Amino acid sequence: MSLIDNRRHQMFPVLDSGQIDIVRRFCSGEPRAFAPDALVFDVGEHPVPVWLVLEGTIAAVRRDGMGHEKPITVQGAGQFTGEISQLAGRASLAAGKAGPGGCLASPIDAPHLRALVIGSAELGEIVMRALILRRVGLIEGDCSGSVLVGRPGEPHLTRLQGFLTRNGYPNTVLDATDNAEGRAIVERLGIQDDELPLMVCPSGSVLKRPSDVEAAICLGMTPDLDPARVYDVAVVGAGPAGLATAVYAASEGLSVLVLDQRAIGGQAGASARIENYLGFPTGISGQALAGRAYNQALKFGAELALPLEVARLDGRNGNSSPEAPLRLELTNGASVQARTVVVASGARYRRPEIDGLSTFEGAGVSYWASPVEARLCEGEEVALVGGGNAAGQAVVFLAPKVRKLHLLIRGKGLEDSMSRYLIERITALPNIEIHPQTEVARLEGDAAQGLAGVVFRNRASGRRRRYKLRHLFLFVGAAPNAAWLGGCVGVDVSGFVITGARRHAGSAPALSLETDRPGVFAIGDVRAGSVKRVAAAVGEGAAVVAQIHQYLEEASRR
Repeated sequence: MSLIDNRRHQMFPVLDSGQIDIVRRFCSGEPRAFAPDALVFDVGEHPVPVWLVLEGTIAAVRRDGMGHEKPITVQGAGQFTGEISQLAGRASLAAGKAGPGGCLASPIDAPHLRALVIGSAELGEIVMRALILRRVGLIEGDCSGSVLVGRPGEPHLTRLQGFLTRNGYPNTVLDATDNAEGRAIVERLGIQDDELPLMVCPSGSVLKRPSDVEAAICLGMTPDLDPARVYDVAVVGAGPAGLATAVYAASEGLSVLVLDQRAIGGQAGASARIENYLGFPTGISGQALAGRAYNQALKFGAELALPLEVARLDGRNGNSSPEAPLRLELTNGASVQARTVVVASGARYRRPEIDGLSTFEGAGVSYWASPVEARLCEGEEVALVGGGNAAGQAVVFLAPKVRKLHLLIRGKGLEDSMSRYLIERITALPNIEIHPQTEVARLEGDAAQGLAGVVFRNRASGRRRRYKLRHLFLFVGAAPNAAWLGGCVGVDVSGFVITGARRHAGSAPALSLETDRPGVFAIGDVRAGSVKRVAAAVGEGAAVVAQIHQYLEEASRR
């Protein structure tokens, strides 16, 4: 049974008269009458309010980029339209028309919707659950979102799939060579191989090999940022640490902007299952955890801007007023200002010194194991390099889907670097072969066909052995994502950001999570000395908010 069949009462609740009266106090405009069959809101329209139906009905439908359309539901008096996009003030993923008898409905724009879910605990729970479940329904169903046309396994197609999936946007993939509809699109538009993949947006716009930023703009994901506005807090990085900061800071009344160049969740968002995070005894995927945190941040009014990359931290310096805002310059030429900046840009897996590695990145070599990669290597023999918990989680996730998995580790065993529960689970899997003291010596293949083979080398004996493999997963060490700081804050010899040191000669010590630049804080994996765990990152995200309050209070007295 579908999600709608199982949880219809939660997805499309009917409010009673008392609840309707409460909701109407949060409406952002007067009731509006729509003629029979009139369009109330459309796919891609931006921004679209939630509509509270007072009389008549609204028929909601989903539509994909190819124009295929399917009904979702018909909502009557006491029901409300929308999904999580409306809480963020983003473009609509569905369309709605007035019923045969027309309808009367009141609008609730994003700020008033957030006021409702915070101001009324009972109604807030009903509304939030409905909006979240409706987005999940759109993702799980067909005829919704963007249509990607390309060759399965091609790096740019895999990138786009991953970008949309990790940000919770529905998408469908058509094989440009094997699917009749996919071939027809390519032929009709006269598309060349170097223009694939195509992205057909829900609005009908067609993009040729778009970047993540171009895809986001087409979908209405990226907000228009006011360069004159000064936020209380600008967070760089939407991983667990950054999202925790957004939730706690916004819930305490601070204005918060979160920037990330790719997707919510960071490195943790690519984890198939996190089983040692407090409060989730059966485990939770990194994407699900990030999605819940993202929805919480939206609920409290944080603004999340994806995918926008920060080029550098600029603004006040030693000769300027300490009250002057900090400025973040973005790679798209825009800039934003904030009284404080939280560096939560995390860490990334290192690129091992392997000749020709860049040739196969996205064409057989991956640094994460999401459902997108799992589908590409289903039923095949694969290799994974790494001995930490993230590597272990990836092994457990991939093993049931592949024929055989080779696990390469530099040490003699997993005991020194991996949690016991993961080791026990891996050793119980029949299709896992562990190669201790082993590394990748050579990659074989070419840019056109992708990875074709991997040569293993035993570090103790020097013995080499070739395996015919098309997929290699690398989970090797961690390097800080701190290059964008450009030396404006102190870092250690490995590039991780130092906190708690003196701001400058003769000054008082910085706060424990503050860098040597006043008002700039660092948390999570990017911070020197941090514990590289999701729970630790979330804890630092919460703790830094108290220090931000302290800093802002001191600044106001100067």
